[in-house]
Amino acid sequence: MNDHDLLNPRGFTLIELMITVAIVGILAMIAVPSYTSHLANVRRAEAQGSLMELANFMERFYTENMSYLCVREYAPTCTAVGSPPTLPFTQAPKEGAPKVYNLALQAAASTYTLQATPIAGGPQAENGAMELDHTGARRWDKNNDGAFSGETSWSR
Repeated sequence: MNDHDLLNPRGFTLIELMITVAIVGILAMIAVPSYTSHLANVRRAEAQGSLMELANFMERFYTENMSYLCVREYAPTCTAVGSPPTLPFTQAPKEGAPKVYNLALQAAASTYTLQATPIAGGPQAENGAMELDHTGARRWDKNNDGAFSGETSWSR
């Protein structure tokens, strides 16, 4: 060590480190909620894509059977005459983990409704269910009150 190093020490002072930590903390307070909101939007979009894919499945099924219900038993889509077809997948996202929505089908001969319900305790649990029906109508329970009253869109 020489005299020059003693007069001009290198490194950071405690004040400089505290200011840096404070700045990083402020940036984290801004970034984390935005990131969390972005993840929720991505998960919801994946579930919407899954509902659209299942709607295409139902329309192909109708084209082949002239009904949204099974008119004859054949594997692997139908288990009994008069029952809805078995969906090719029942959770979203379709691939990968973790699963955040359960997907369900309610069908009659000329109508169907697909529903994506957030899995209880999961990251989307407070996000509300979404529906898509045979007419293409989209509903989202944005306020998560268990009803789709007036909520006729998937957009925020």
